[in-house]
Amino acid sequence: MKTDKNTYNKEIDEAVERVNNGQFVSNEEVMKEIDNLFVKPILFLDHDGVVCLSTEWGSRFKNKEGLDSVFDRFNDKAIKVLNQIIEETDCEIVVSSDWRFHAPLEQMQELYRIRGIKKVPIDYTRSGLDLKQFMSMGIHRNNELEATRSFEILDWLKAHPEVTKWVAVDDLDMKERYGDISGNFLYGLKNFVHTPRSSEGIKQSGIKEKIIKFLK
Repeated sequence: MKTDKNTYNKEIDEAVERVNNGQFVSNEEVMKEIDNLFVKPILFLDHDGVVCLSTEWGSRFKNKEGLDSVFDRFNDKAIKVLNQIIEETDCEIVVSSDWRFHAPLEQMQELYRIRGIKKVPIDYTRSGLDLKQFMSMGIHRNNELEATRSFEILDWLKAHPEVTKWVAVDDLDMKERYGDISGNFLYGLKNFVHTPRSSEGIKQSGIKEKIIKFLK
């Protein structure tokens, strides 16, 4: 998630200037400020219904070898929008899609390169969270998939507390949910953009702007 610190001389100079102006009281605060300059925003990315649209579903069956025989195609216009988001926000990608179950991260990175995406994923969200725990919280069985994926993302964020700017994009509706009676938090994400049209995904009008707003 971090990049070459030599490319951030201007930001470092500004941090040093804040030190000289007495805005920090310890070396620990100084180093924390400088280190935070290199933490990139994170885009938690689903594939189906986001960049792999319904028009591409089943395309893998038309190929007999390579990664294109394992995974359906990404939509060309969706790739263009994704690259625009990357260019404008310099975000890193963490794959939250179920596609992570079918290839190691290195293969997924190669898939992104082949398909012309400007950055490859840096990580997957972790699977294997206990569904019984979710059910005990009053989550309806029909919402298990949404709950599981949102908790996987929150689990990743908990393991990376340095990340403060992030957004999840998914065709599952993972906005925050609260109990009707108790009012207690059930599941979901505060930083979330829904792509409800499987044939449009990330290229649907207004979606790109919502994503960028969370990442900048």
